[in-house]
Amino acid sequence: MNINIRFLGASQEVTGSKFLLEVDDYKILIDCGLFQGKKELRLLNWADFPINPAEIHCILLTHAHIDHTGYLPRLVKQGYHNPIHCTHPTKDLVKILLLDSAKLQEEEAFYASKKGYSKHNPPLPLYDEKDAQKVFPLLQSHPFQRWITLKENIQIRFQTAGHILGAAIIEVLLQGEIETKKIVFSGDLGRYHDPLMPPPTAIREADILLVESTYGNRNNVDIFPEKELGRIVRQTIKQGCLVIPAFSVGRTQSVLYHLTQLLEKQEIPNVPIFVDSPMAIDVTELYDKYDDCHSLEKAVFQKEPNFLKHPNIHYYQSQEESISLNEIRKGAIIISASGMATGGRILHHLYNRLPNLHDTILFVGYQSEGTRGRDLLDGAENIKIFGTYVPVKAQIEYIAGLSAHADQEELLQWLANFTKAPKITFITHGEKEASQTLASLIQQKFHWKNVVIPNYLEGFVLFRGV
Repeated sequence: MNINIRFLGASQEVTGSKFLLEVDDYKILIDCGLFQGKKELRLLNWADFPINPAEIHCILLTHAHIDHTGYLPRLVKQGYHNPIHCTHPTKDLVKILLLDSAKLQEEEAFYASKKGYSKHNPPLPLYDEKDAQKVFPLLQSHPFQRWITLKENIQIRFQTAGHILGAAIIEVLLQGEIETKKIVFSGDLGRYHDPLMPPPTAIREADILLVESTYGNRNNVDIFPEKELGRIVRQTIKQGCLVIPAFSVGRTQSVLYHLTQLLEKQEIPNVPIFVDSPMAIDVTELYDKYDDCHSLEKAVFQKEPNFLKHPNIHYYQSQEESISLNEIRKGAIIISASGMATGGRILHHLYNRLPNLHDTILFVGYQSEGTRGRDLLDGAENIKIFGTYVPVKAQIEYIAGLSAHADQEELLQWLANFTKAPKITFITHGEKEASQTLASLIQQKFHWKNVVIPNYLEGFVLFRGV
């Protein structure tokens, strides 16, 4: 048995996760994410896939976020037709997120055409809702912790990763004629102290390890961020509104949990919270459906109203409702996607709110290089939205402790569970500095010798004649 791997995304970048594992002639794609952020990365979404999609035998998904699943409709459109394996919550979330992704792309293409700011004539979406729906029959979901046979010598198992509902670490067991090898894909690892999600499962051994490095070069000191969130709410709403860009899966629910806790403790005024997301209600209901996949007690959802249905929370789905929020000048909290301000309704809110000195834009998750969110955190004085440069007068804030990603210390805590060094440890899903920092720490702390930071499209021979 010959085993190779090729890195088709998330190599020295926090976007576009795709890893191609080849076991003899059997091809497995782990994650199928959309590239986001820098223009040169986004253009890769439009390019031909590096291999013929029809030749891929199956896809394994670590979790539902678009940078791990958002390329699926495009791949199916190019000829992929085999199973897509994931956990039960991920299957439901993928359907919601892909339809939303398609709808947003269609809306943005229409808006670009209407306003005439696109260089393309006519501007087109990468895929539409019909393309997204063609993915759904291919989805096959499985429980955590159970071994699944892909073929006679290949088994996989999903282990809890934390991060978001349904997120998984994937173990791949390869039975050769001589010996068995195990390859572990960390996916995106969650926090060890998160009120909604459990900590990542400890993995004891791997012959080959791929580990994410999003926060490989920093620690998120705000383990309990409510105090900081309360401060920002109180200082903003007297004269303005607080706008929170947040992904509709994971971060929105986490932010709502902390805000409702602050309301119950009377540590912030009795303000309305507007969740401006067409899919937020559908996602919220999944927390009740999959109560064994998060850390909240079942009693939380039996209580009426539960924190996701708090009387102060208003879910807005229609475009008319969204536009009406522009009329509110002060005393409100608006949560809208996307979390990195790369698209979606948040762009309309930023377009209207950034010039207002009294409003605050609060980021609560990682901001990839090349995104508007990153530019705002880096102090940009103007941000391009809908072909126009918008002046930045609003206050810009960031709370690291609300991120869904394990920080440097937590990554090392997870890695410390391994009883011996893998043959090769690949550092993925991190910008160059973060990946390099984590690689150095692994070598220093654990004395693992073969720690590699792969390049985009780089391939490696893992085993020969196993």
